[in-house]
Amino acid sequence: MLIQRGLRRSNFYAGFWINVTVGVVGLWFAVLLFVPREDYDWRALPYFAFSGVVGTAAGRLFRVAAIEKVGAPVAASILNLSPLIATGLAIVLLSERVTFAILTGTLLIVLGTVLLSLSGKHVGFPARYLIYPFLGASCFGLVQIARKLGLSHAGPIFDAALNITAAMVAATAFVFASGNRRALVCDRASLLYLIGGGAAENTSVLLVIVALGLGDVSVVSPLAATAPLFVLLLAFLFPSGVHRLGWRVATGTLLIVLGAFLLMGPKPG
Repeated sequence: MLIQRGLRRSNFYAGFWINVTVGVVGLWFAVLLFVPREDYDWRALPYFAFSGVVGTAAGRLFRVAAIEKVGAPVAASILNLSPLIATGLAIVLLSERVTFAILTGTLLIVLGTVLLSLSGKHVGFPARYLIYPFLGASCFGLVQIARKLGLSHAGPIFDAALNITAAMVAATAFVFASGNRRALVCDRASLLYLIGGGAAENTSVLLVIVALGLGDVSVVSPLAATAPLFVLLLAFLFPSGVHRLGWRVATGTLLIVLGAFLLMGPKPG
């Protein structure tokens, strides 16, 4: 919601770059505070360089573009498809079993996505703009295997710092290569909103990593997947007037969140 407000008088290039920059500053500060120097393990660098470029840089670029094009509630809902993409890759590449919960969760997600797609003409965006959150979800789902492999070499906070640094390099290179360096300039109000959005998002990433270190993935992941519900609540309490919140958006969001819960439930074996 903060990013959406920051984009009113700015653009997604500035929103994307500021988001990643805030993450670099915050995570390396956390590394200096909490990670002993002897625990710095650079063997994780290749895994998190890949995940930083594909998952964080590309994923957040598409996320910010999605918020600008279709609004925060719809973007958050479709970005929650990343568990479906990760599960599909695991089934195809790792030969994991297809369960009734996976089939049911997939069906609910498809229904929710159809509702969100149909909501476009009522909310005020062309259906083709849904490609942005779909691409973001694909990036976030694709890099889970690389991150899992990288975590075997170093701690989560240090790995997250490597991840966001690679994303920062990729983000800066993209902005300069695309000739949009001047697009990084924004007014003070937009800057504060975008910094706030970056701080909130990167703090949430850090808290999820800490939670994974304290509890089971089967508990943490479904709780993290409820983010679109909070976006819906905030959109209702603090309407922006840019994208109206209708019953199709609300119902589609609820279906996708429920589907994500089923996908991330107990797995056989």
